[in-house]
Parts: sequence; C-alpha cells; structure tokens
Amino acid sequence: MEDFDLGILYWAGIFIACFSSFLILGKREKKTDDFLLAIWFLIIGAHLVFFVLFRAEGYLKFPYLIGFEIPFPFMHGPMLYLYILGITGRNSGKKIWLLHWLPILMIYISLLQFLMLSPQAKVEVYQNKGRGYEVLSNIIKVLMIFSGVLYVGLSLLAVRKYKKKIANQFSNTEKINLNWSYYLITGIALIWIAVIIRNNILIFSMVVLFILVAAYFGISRVGILNLPVLDTVEDEKYSDNEVVKYQKNSPGDEVIKAIYSKLIYKMEHEKLYMNPDLNLNHVAKLLDVHPNILSQVINSMENKNFYDYINRQRIEEFKRIAVLPENQKYTILSLAFESGFNSKTSFNRSFKKYMDCSPREFLKNLNFDIE
Repeated sequence: MEDFDLGILYWAGIFIACFSSFLILGKREKKTDDFLLAIWFLIIGAHLVFFVLFRAEGYLKFPYLIGFEIPFPFMHGPMLYLYILGITGRNSGKKIWLLHWLPILMIYISLLQFLMLSPQAKVEVYQNKGRGYEVLSNIIKVLMIFSGVLYVGLSLLAVRKYKKKIANQFSNTEKINLNWSYYLITGIALIWIAVIIRNNILIFSMVVLFILVAAYFGISRVGILNLPVLDTVEDEKYSDNEVVKYQKNSPGDEVIKAIYSKLIYKMEHEKLYMNPDLNLNHVAKLLDVHPNILSQVINSMENKNFYDYINRQRIEEFKRIAVLPENQKYTILSLAFESGFNSKTSFNRSFKKYMDCSPREFLKNLNFDIE
C-alpha cells in the first residue's frame, strides 16, 4: 500500500512538472528565463519517469533504457544556475551554455561502451552492482556530488552579485524580492544533501515537493526585477567604446570632486532623494555624467553605495522634518514616506543602521511624542 501511494506521488510529480512546463510555454510574453524553467521542468519530469520505471527492480522491464538516466543529475545544477542568471538579468550566451553542458556530454561519451551493450548485459551489470565499471561508477558519483555543490555555490554567488548590483543602482529595493531564487537554491541544496545520504526514496520524494513549490512560484512569481535596462545607459549619446573607457579608467580626483559638488547641490536644493523610485541612471542623467562614473564618485567620496547614500539623505530629511512643530500631528510612518521611503520596513532598517536606535527611541530622546 505504501509503495502504491509513493507511486501515485511520483506520477503526480511527473504530471505537475510537464503540465507546468506547458503552462509556462503558453505564456504570451515569455523571457529567456521562462524557457529555461520550462525546459528544466521537462528534465525533472523525465528524470522522475526513469526513477518510477526503474524502482523496485523495474529496470528488468526496460533494460534498453538502462544507463541513459545516469547523466540526469548533472543537468539540474546547470539549469539552476542558468535560470538564476536569467532572472537576475544576466542572460548567458551560447558559449556559456555549451560550457555548462559539456560535462554532461562527456558523461554520455564515457558511458558509450556501456550504453552499446545488449539489454541483457546491462541487466547483469546492474544486478552485479556495476561489475566491470566500478572505477567509472565511483568517478561519476564523486563528480555528481561536486557538480551539485558547485552549482549551488555559483547560484548563491550570482544572487549575491545581483544584490550588490541593485544596491548600486536603486535607492529602494523593497519591491525587488529575491525569495524565489532562495527557495530554488535551498530546495536543490536539500535534495543534494539527500543524494549524499544516498536514500532514493527521500531524494525523489523531495524532488516531487520541489516541483510543487517551484511550479507554484515559477508560474505566479512576482517581484524579481531584471536589470537589462539599467545595465545599459538610458541616454544613447554614450558609445560602446566610451562605456568601456569609463569602466576601466578612473576619472581623476578633480573630476570626482566636481561631480560630487554637483551631486551635493542637487541633493540640497532639489531634494532628489524624496523620489521613492530614484535610481542611479536618473541621477546620472541629471548630472550629465555616465552612471559608472557617478557610482565611483559616491563610493570614493562617501564610501557608500548608491542605496546607502540616498537612504542616509532620507534619514537626515526625516530628522529635520520630524522636529518641526507643525509636523507633530503626523505619524512617524507618514513622515518617513514624506522623506522618500516607500515602506516601513526599509525605513526602520535604514534608521537603525545609521542611528543605532529606532525612530521612536530617537524622538523620545528629544522629548518628542509622535505616533
């Protein structure tokens, strides 16, 4: 009965994986990451099919398929990593694709002799725990674990770089939700832990659970902001050669000081920080400088990224308006919004970071009572 229930669970996982893939492919506006996720779901579904067919010595019924399932675990790491790159605005070229799929091709080539065996010979190898292919089997197992750890690490690194990038380009990041990427990475990491434990029932039960979660968030996910627009300059007057020059060469101390003076003037007189959607490109356009140069200026003069610099300006604005007598009737949150913040969470986090206390504690120390 238990074996029957697990069988239903696995077939349900296969159905959900394939159905989710077709749903994603049916979207009107598809991006590269949508195609990646759809392909990945199909790969997971195919991997589950092999497991269902081969469990409980089912390989005796399908001996001609034996061996073709071995490289499948090597596919999930690259698909995870390429998908993470896609949803964080770093679409990979064909050469990168080939690089990540090359090990899978090599695994199939190394298995070619085994795959060419007769079905009965394959069954005998399986029944004798890989006799004659022990060295190859052990190498593949080690490489499989290495692949899992490597791609989980690369995916985490990609998300970390993305977080750094958005901090250098946006003044508010509350709408940029990275939870979906963390769910994926954590799910795959847990599955690889099960692989290390070497419990097939646990592994593929977790795969089905992973499919359920991934299908739900993959189809309905919102809040991840890709950056292809902000990776390019809004003002087309900059040529590709100029962009490379800006990225490689320091503008010099005098230029940095001049740009910084213009930035300070804009902040003091136009209060740019009060715009909750302010981003690096917009400010760079107002100052008539390249965004990369402006980023360097803020980093060198303030020792902060764009996000920290703008939010510090907002904190100072809040401190200024919060003590004005005419503002005593307003709430702390309304004054925070007036200062340029777009959420209570980002305001409280930024205030505590710079002031080492909460907004309420700060005002209480000044004998101000604001709700």
